[in-house]
Amino acid sequence: MDIFFKSAIATTLAAFLLTNIETARANDELEQITVKGRSTNLIGSAISASEGFVGQEEIEVRPLLRTGELMELVPGMVATQHSGSGKANQYFLRGFNLDHGTDFATFVDGMPVNMRTHGHGQGYTDLNFIIPELVETLAYKKGPYFTEVGDFSGAGSAFFSTPNTLETGMASLTLGENEYTRLLVADSVEKVANGSLLYAVEKQIYQGPWHDIDEDVSKINGLIKHSQKLSDGILSFTLMAYDNSWNSADQIPQRAVTNGNIDELGSIDTSLGGDSSRYSASAAWDSAHASLTAYFIEYDLNLFSNFTYFLDDPINGDQFEQVDERKVYGAQGHYHFDHKQSRTTLGFETRIDDIQEVGLYKTTERIRRGTVRSDEVTQSSAALYVRNTFDITPKLRTNIGIRYDYFDFDVASLIDLNINNVNLNDNNGSHNEGLVSVKGSITYQINDLFEVYMAAGQGFHSNDARGTTTKVDPNSGETTTPVDALVRSDGAELGIRVDLDDSVNASLALWQLSLDSELLFVGDAGNTEASRPSKRQGLELTAYYRMTDNLSFDLEYSMTDSEFSDPRPEGAHIPGAIDQVLQMGVSASFSDTGYGSIRVRHFGERPLVEDNSVQSDASTVVNALLGKRWGAYELKLEVLNVFDSDAHDIDYFYASRLPGEASQGVEDIHYHIIEPRTVRVTASYRF
Repeated sequence: MDIFFKSAIATTLAAFLLTNIETARANDELEQITVKGRSTNLIGSAISASEGFVGQEEIEVRPLLRTGELMELVPGMVATQHSGSGKANQYFLRGFNLDHGTDFATFVDGMPVNMRTHGHGQGYTDLNFIIPELVETLAYKKGPYFTEVGDFSGAGSAFFSTPNTLETGMASLTLGENEYTRLLVADSVEKVANGSLLYAVEKQIYQGPWHDIDEDVSKINGLIKHSQKLSDGILSFTLMAYDNSWNSADQIPQRAVTNGNIDELGSIDTSLGGDSSRYSASAAWDSAHASLTAYFIEYDLNLFSNFTYFLDDPINGDQFEQVDERKVYGAQGHYHFDHKQSRTTLGFETRIDDIQEVGLYKTTERIRRGTVRSDEVTQSSAALYVRNTFDITPKLRTNIGIRYDYFDFDVASLIDLNINNVNLNDNNGSHNEGLVSVKGSITYQINDLFEVYMAAGQGFHSNDARGTTTKVDPNSGETTTPVDALVRSDGAELGIRVDLDDSVNASLALWQLSLDSELLFVGDAGNTEASRPSKRQGLELTAYYRMTDNLSFDLEYSMTDSEFSDPRPEGAHIPGAIDQVLQMGVSASFSDTGYGSIRVRHFGERPLVEDNSVQSDASTVVNALLGKRWGAYELKLEVLNVFDSDAHDIDYFYASRLPGEASQGVEDIHYHIIEPRTVRVTASYRF
């Protein structure tokens, strides 16, 4: 079933919703929906065509299989999964296979989500600690044009914010196939310690659709937030807690399915999975002219994976454990100085990752056999920036900024000899590096309806601290060359935005981005490593149309051309770089108590090797949601993967070895299938 056929079916379903709307109109029972988010008119305030906002009203009508799919609210972003439900999602944007977050910066209430020098991958972005109902807004900014964003800023950034209060309390229970159960209780209380107190608890369990494992997901989230007025701003204190454990069905080799050894819902190694936790405390003060945030995060992860099966060790297998245990301290803030025709913003950012252990162990059925590498790392950074927005005329304005980032790396091995008899003490060391980034834009407002943009800027991503001091390969013992600590990205964009009486909100952007070095996933190491320089260019179109007060349509399309910029015999294609992404949906209310939405997500073929001789197939999935309210009570039905697509969530191409195969292994496509069609029902009570 190709994308056009599926889109036609989705349109038919949308027509069904529209029919219900017409019936409701005849009965004068229409409910007027006030949408906050995409309908926000950014003309006069944005600095590029590819930034925007999403509100809770849009989030609550979007069917979600996983929490990480909140990132798909960013136009052009795709969130998939190649492992268990407790692991960070795989993200794609602007021709990047971002792995788990390499070049996209994410924040929640001012706290960074990306983990530097992480046990599984640089920039690891696990959003499982977010409760979707408690996302008040999501602000996204694509490209390196924004002075307030430093590390991991090449492709863009996202800023999630939680509310200070709730209009009503809520209690909900979701039940679904494969023993999916989710319980949520949230409320806010006024007049507590001169302010308001918000609290929420979420519990989720899930067994998954896999034939040879039970996922045994056991996730719990908690949030307590106190806020009060202080001076001319709002002071808030927030505590968050997240704990999760799971088993996982990882990517599988295509030949194992073709030969009938397993089916697409099977596994090669059934003892994979992990556990993770995140606890944080933060304080924030926000006013019209200033903002200050300070935070503390305690985080750990134990992750068991096996991507090559018996390639490296035919006897014990290639399973490995990745360990990450750290504390993160940080603060950031800014202050605005207003002048007659301009505003100057001074800002700072500081962060310390106190990593007690970041390690890699060889394991069999989750039992450690030996250490490949185990390090203690202290990674610190500090940044200062200044930005000036100047209204040259009432229609023409500029936004110019400069940012300086300084990083310090300190790496100490926790062992001497590893399982390969390699002495790791030579990899101890310190390194520091600084980087200046210049960013700017010119904006011209044609009239109240149209605005055009020209933006350019420099961004960067940091590399794993261990890579900046490593001199000896922990597997082979051979001499290696340290990688650059900070890797530059340069981008530019031309764009136009239109807003027609709050009924049509659309933008078009033409952009380009170059990186001095890619970060690519390496299957046999289960990690990311620095690779070749690259360049990308593309087109993005977003359109949101409120056809009536009760019916809205959205379309998001992106097309990207990506390639390595250094000529090599192996080819110039970037593995995992998606060329096209299309998302569209219809949201509606019919009668004063009913609502629904249908969404289609398509992402195109992508090269899996540099010469493009192996490609992944395109993937299309359709999700739907219907809801009904009776006073304080509400019932919601979600159908995820409506047409039961067996497309792939993720594809890689590398060598692995199954029992009985040649010692050098077999190069093959390894993939993780989209979860089969599943139905979930949520019953809620507002109080």
